[in-house]
Amino acid sequence: MADDIRNNGRFYNIYRSFKKNLFLFWTILPAISYIGIFFFIIAFFLINLSLTQFSGGQAVLSPTLANYLNIINSQEFRDAFIRTLIFVLVSTPLQLITGLLFAMLINKEFKGRGIVRSIFLLPMAIPTIVTTAILLLFFSKGGHATSLLLGEYAWFPRILSREISFINNEFTAIGISILGKVWRDTPISMLILLAGLQSINKDQYEAARTMGSGSVKNFFYITLPLLVPAISSVLVLRSIEAWKEFIFPYILAPSYPILGVLIERYYVQLLDPGTAAVIGIFLIIFIIIGSAILNWLLEQARRYLVKV
Repeated sequence: MADDIRNNGRFYNIYRSFKKNLFLFWTILPAISYIGIFFFIIAFFLINLSLTQFSGGQAVLSPTLANYLNIINSQEFRDAFIRTLIFVLVSTPLQLITGLLFAMLINKEFKGRGIVRSIFLLPMAIPTIVTTAILLLFFSKGGHATSLLLGEYAWFPRILSREISFINNEFTAIGISILGKVWRDTPISMLILLAGLQSINKDQYEAARTMGSGSVKNFFYITLPLLVPAISSVLVLRSIEAWKEFIFPYILAPSYPILGVLIERYYVQLLDPGTAAVIGIFLIIFIIIGSAILNWLLEQARRYLVKV
């Protein structure tokens, strides 16, 4: 009897909550329906495509798991996955660190803060393809970086004895791609973290200062714990973007593809949409797993920082 009463009370509370937020539910229903319908349509065709084997752009066998078996046994796919993982693990923390540094700088009041903020937002105003082309011209064989290191400029000492191409080396090509990604997307991280910083009550810093707390302690005991939601948003959103990055590695590291570039290679160049769909499905799985692991780590960090 007591269990029935508790269950009825629980259902009644759920009903009251639903009724209270009924207007909000009807407001977001069109957006949820729009996204949901297109998601299921895309998912259906993607799975159907992955179960179809192609030859020369023409479907020859369906349904089949041959595409999945080929990708699982593909060394090219494993190499692309490792490069993508490195890309995510390096670019995401760098965007967080640079975004936090810029956000903390802009959060302070000083003369010309608006101009500095505009300069920091400049990468967002430049088209990605333009940024990529500039990096390509700078670091390709015969580019300005090589000329600089060869001592062709009087104001810079000679470091290299022969001309090199940064684009033709896996380490430097992926590194330059990461550099372009971080430079292009840091303003987005900065804006999210700046919003988090501005939501912190300054009275807490004043109270800590009266108790003899310095800037370092204020950062670790006040700023960082209260900034965890903003940091979590930056890490999750930027990691997802890094997983599916395409333009920078496609142009700057074409010989060393990551998963996004590998999808384009199979779909456009090799005329194999089935294998491209399989890689896309694996990429979605990696994003989901990576986001779940990241959310778990962030939750552990939040609990630790709150205790501190």
